[in-house]
Amino acid sequence: MLKDPRTARLLTPALLLATLSGCATNPFGRDPLDTTNVAPQDRLRSIGVFKHEPVPEAEEPTSAQEQLETAQAVFANTEEITLDLETARATALTNNLNLSATLISPEIAAEAVNEEWKRFESVFTLDASWSETDSPTASRLVGSQGRNQSITPGIRVPLLTGGTVSISAPINRSATNNTFSTLNPAWTSDLQVSLSHNLLRGAGRRATTHAIRLADFSRQRSLAQTKLEVIGVLADIDRAYWRLYASRRALEVVEQQQNVAAEQLRRATRLEEAGTGTQVDVVRAQAGLANRVDSIIAAQNNVRLQERTLKQLMNMPQLGVSSSTRILVDSPPDPVQYQYDMDALTTAALDNRMELLELEIQLAQDAANIAFSRNQKLPLVNLAYTYRVNGLAGSLGNSVDQLAQNEFEDWSIALNAEFPLGNERAKSALAQSLLARLQTLATREARQQSITTEVYNAVDQLQSAWQRILATRENVILSARLLEAEQRQFDVGRSTSTDVLDADANLADARLSEIQAVVDYQIAQIDLAVASGTLLGQARIDIPSRNLRNNNEALERADQGVVEYAPLSGTLVTP
Repeated sequence: MLKDPRTARLLTPALLLATLSGCATNPFGRDPLDTTNVAPQDRLRSIGVFKHEPVPEAEEPTSAQEQLETAQAVFANTEEITLDLETARATALTNNLNLSATLISPEIAAEAVNEEWKRFESVFTLDASWSETDSPTASRLVGSQGRNQSITPGIRVPLLTGGTVSISAPINRSATNNTFSTLNPAWTSDLQVSLSHNLLRGAGRRATTHAIRLADFSRQRSLAQTKLEVIGVLADIDRAYWRLYASRRALEVVEQQQNVAAEQLRRATRLEEAGTGTQVDVVRAQAGLANRVDSIIAAQNNVRLQERTLKQLMNMPQLGVSSSTRILVDSPPDPVQYQYDMDALTTAALDNRMELLELEIQLAQDAANIAFSRNQKLPLVNLAYTYRVNGLAGSLGNSVDQLAQNEFEDWSIALNAEFPLGNERAKSALAQSLLARLQTLATREARQQSITTEVYNAVDQLQSAWQRILATRENVILSARLLEAEQRQFDVGRSTSTDVLDADANLADARLSEIQAVVDYQIAQIDLAVASGTLLGQARIDIPSRNLRNNNEALERADQGVVEYAPLSGTLVTP
């Protein structure tokens, strides 16, 4: 054991640190994460090789019929699901991953505002100390050894006006070996009230709440961006739905082409066997049938691509992007011609577009920054005032009694000032704020012009698509008549298989053009709604505030890395 108390006092801090270092829960000890990498070095530095696995040798289909059967087997015996547009939109609002991530942004921004407000929370303070002195002295009037213990509880209250009020109650006990000390030990108990307040720079609510104001502007921008994301997700769902509709209709058209080509082959073969046809017409029909099989394969692949895009946007648990389930669209288009008041439509777009609202918020933030920068140009002048009531006695109780009698009190007042020489830093900050506002104003003008252009372009695209619908419908009717005429001509030997297949190809092109025109008309309506900052349909969507901060289950899932979905409220009606 250590017999020298001075040695013990010297080794006590070292022994305490050594003890903490050995504890399993010691925050000052070594941590495995100090040296552990998230990714191993071979994963960061090595690039692997992609290996292709060849298909085992098998008998390749030789005839067009065999190729067709192989292509048709792709969609055979697969599960199907019928999906209307309303369900697709509602599902995306509930499960879309990008939307779920975006909806958390306003919550984060709201907590940032709350964090800035809580900077003005009152703070309980506590200072405690223990000291021992052992110093040589030149006079017996001064003690050479002494002990001092003190504890100071207090409350610090920040003020919205730019100051701080502190209330504390210091308590001190001191003992000494001075034989002339009147009170040994001596207890002091005081009550102290202090005020520190800025008078120029940093004074006033506008200056002290500047950070809160900026955080709230960020929160409003986050809400605007969230609303823009919701509109974008719904627009993407609508576009994907109609593109899937177009790809399925296109597959039907090429399948009809295949039926016509197969029927033409049967006709050519029958005529050739009857002696009224030629072998050339049979070969031409076989070539046309093989060409249709290639078109079917391409159309099937396009259907799969469009289905996968829609599955990704909806993110249904039972309908993932890797599922083979086929989606059958159940909301056929019903194109109707519309008329628009361009002035009213443009005004609505300028009022509804979130991009412009973001710029308005930015302008408000620029104005706040200018006011704050002007405040920062002022000299720093601080007023400090302290009032103290003192108590002193040989015991703590007597000291408190004397404090309560308020017999001894003192106060002080001080004024501190700083005057930057030149103040160029503050002037530069103010100039930056003014230039930033000028830049935002120019950006707003450009954005307004861009939105107006988008609205006019969307209306022109919509009207053009309507005219294309009318034109392609007429073309389909005439092409169908031409095909019937060519088939009759072929039956009487006045036409060839090439003429029939060409007429059928023209009919297919006309039908595909009509389908594309109808889908373009639907998408043009979507683009016009997006350009005006609205949604197609008859019901609005409300973006909820879920208050995840108080949702312990959601926070626990986040800590575990589980995705938190955020469904929106509001009933969607298919346009």
